Amino acid sequence: MTSSFPKSLDALFGASQTLCRFVAEATDNKFQIQAYSAGELATSRQALDVVTTGAVECAHTPLSFHTNKDPTLGFGAGMPFGLNARHQQCWWAFGGGSDIVNASLKKFNAYGLPAGCTGTQMGGWFKREVTSVDDLKGLRFRINGMGGPILDKVGVVVFDLPHADVVSALENGVIDGAEFICPHDDERLGLAKLARYNYNPCWWESSGTVHLVVNVEKWNSLPKAYQAVLARACDSVRTWMLAKYDAINPPALKRLIASGAVIKQFPQPVLEACYRAANDYFSELAAKDASFKRALDSVNAYRRDRQQWWQMAEHAIDSFLIGARGRA
Repeated sequence: MTSSFPKSLDALFGASQTLCRFVAEATDNKFQIQAYSAGELATSRQALDVVTTGAVECAHTPLSFHTNKDPTLGFGAGMPFGLNARHQQCWWAFGGGSDIVNASLKKFNAYGLPAGCTGTQMGGWFKREVTSVDDLKGLRFRINGMGGPILDKVGVVVFDLPHADVVSALENGVIDGAEFICPHDDERLGLAKLARYNYNPCWWESSGTVHLVVNVEKWNSLPKAYQAVLARACDSVRTWMLAKYDAINPPALKRLIASGAVIKQFPQPVLEACYRAANDYFSELAAKDASFKRALDSVNAYRRDRQQWWQMAEHAIDSFLIGARGRA
């Protein structure tokens, strides 16, 4: 298995290693998977390519890394202004998401299973404050996946750089800002030292789901029992990763703030402009890509159907508690 992440990202690459351990433990070491970090078997962005050709049997990768091949793959990772982590998993398991995304993966000789989730990630790090939409015009920003074309529509100059090149690009003035992952990983990368203003929410990556992508011939050749073990291991490692990030992000955020990071929310006009640009971009894709339209319609209908319950339950209690603690 090739990972799209380096060993230094202990939660993300650690999820790959944990998945391998879960499979081995469940089969008394009869079914073993060997995890390799990005660059050992393939680069971060080549993960799906080597699975397609069969050069590598499987990959642990965000499908957002591969939307240049098929934009529908982005729905597997979580779309801009999309579903949160819980809704994403429910849409995948019970709302038709698995069938929709795997129909696209089939074109690349692959089969996918959610095998990790960061939750909504940290927003962008900027060298200067963003106070209006005008501040985005001409701003050079590193971002990958579906967020790039949307930011392009509001005037941002988009750089789709690999992880390894982000720090040097900031240091050398090639870019004015960058998005990466979460407080824990962003702290390790040192982004706050180079671009101290961090804006949220991270609207361009709603759930941060990572997939195990398996060469379809290799998947079909597995005994049914091993397919079941691998699927349940993917379920478990998704829970593991989300819990891991929920454990390590809060203290990392406190350290970032103590070291001088300035945490801000995107101004409402900026969010509204990006939201309009996202809808325009999605409409353009849907008009020329039937599979993308099917996925977009499915996600939008799913969100509408579940919004009332979410607002009555999770959102209502969270909003009350935040307000109550603020008043205490």
